[in-house]
Amino acid sequence: MNYKHLIAGCSGDVNSVAHITIDYLELGEVKENRQPKVLLCSRLWWASSARLALAFLRSGCRVSGVCPPSHPLRYVTGLESLHFYANLDPAGSLRNAILASGADLIVPCDDAAVWHLHELHAKYPEMQLLIEYSLGSKESFSIVESRAEMLKSAAEMGIRAPLTQTVISEADLNSWCLDGPAVIKLDGTWGGAGVAIVDSRAKAIAEFRRLSGPVRSGVAWKRWLINRHPRALMSWRRRREKGLTIQQFIPGRPANTICACWHGEVLATVTVEVLASQGPTGAAIVVRLLKNEEIDRATRLLARELMFNGFFGLDFILEEKTGDAYLIELNPRATQLGHLRLPGQGDLAAALIARINGESPEIPEDCIENPIIALFPQTLNWDPDSVYLSSGHHDIPVEEQALCQELLRESWPDRRWLSRAYQYLRMSKREKMAKWS
Repeated sequence: MNYKHLIAGCSGDVNSVAHITIDYLELGEVKENRQPKVLLCSRLWWASSARLALAFLRSGCRVSGVCPPSHPLRYVTGLESLHFYANLDPAGSLRNAILASGADLIVPCDDAAVWHLHELHAKYPEMQLLIEYSLGSKESFSIVESRAEMLKSAAEMGIRAPLTQTVISEADLNSWCLDGPAVIKLDGTWGGAGVAIVDSRAKAIAEFRRLSGPVRSGVAWKRWLINRHPRALMSWRRRREKGLTIQQFIPGRPANTICACWHGEVLATVTVEVLASQGPTGAAIVVRLLKNEEIDRATRLLARELMFNGFFGLDFILEEKTGDAYLIELNPRATQLGHLRLPGQGDLAAALIARINGESPEIPEDCIENPIIALFPQTLNWDPDSVYLSSGHHDIPVEEQALCQELLRESWPDRRWLSRAYQYLRMSKREKMAKWS
């Protein structure tokens, strides 16, 4: 695919993409002697975007961010610019940030940012090439938005995956004939939300009704005003348009991988098995580095078939009896492993930028040697008494003291007065007495 003139007709008008002067002779080739401009997009208050920003800065990039107030990105030293990710018009504010930053590469750091980029791609033809340059083939967009379509495509490639069925009505649950526990999942959710493990048909029906129905208005407003959830009001105004799936439950150990890729070519990966997590369906907090040929093969097949650019992550279950790797989830974004500097490859941001610049990545000396990694601040926040804090590598960005201090605090929505008042009102009388005694 040859793009001789991706964006032309330059002007200074911030309301058009004309001033984004990307000098690519071909998709994937950056003009020599030029520092790439990277825009990190984060709608949620996750630490991973700040850690990835530091990795891109180490690689010599000019890094900007678009995020909500008091986001961890705002505590990273050396960013070129910061832009506001609005709650009322998130896609519009993301578009403004892309235009103002003059980004060469857009890196979404959570699922909400990915869906907003897909929205901009559909709405603004003049932005399509930049978004595809950053994410990959537009034909992959519909697949990554649907768990059922993704797993169907994976199975067609010969990737091991649990039996999965789309659920449109309660009647579909009656046709689910697999004995044993199952997992019900709602598309367009993240971080373990919208996922329920059920062990009976009655529980499956109850979860289907909960996930497929509209959220009560009071709950929706609470999520929007207090939790600052980016899609809270949408779930109140109409029934969810996202799909539901029911999936065979695979007993075993979770494993994750993140990949940096270009034109469907895998440049580098970080693969881990999960030693501790935020609950049975939550994110990992302690991991162990892992070499697994089946996971590597699945990563290469999906990257090539979907022609990914940038980062994507995969979640697996290592079946407890056989050790077989079952693919259960695709994350079309950078995950919390992207900044880790490992022996023999460095971090994924460096691998990606080196490939874009047509260079070989430099392997740093200060790589992580301990195979067990306690992620910061997740491990301290979730399990401050974890033995892995002393036996494993505690992944603290010691060079960024302001960022460290911010990450140890509650996220901005949780420490606002509205959230504190809400939590106080929900306390029992005994809890209130203990709080003030």
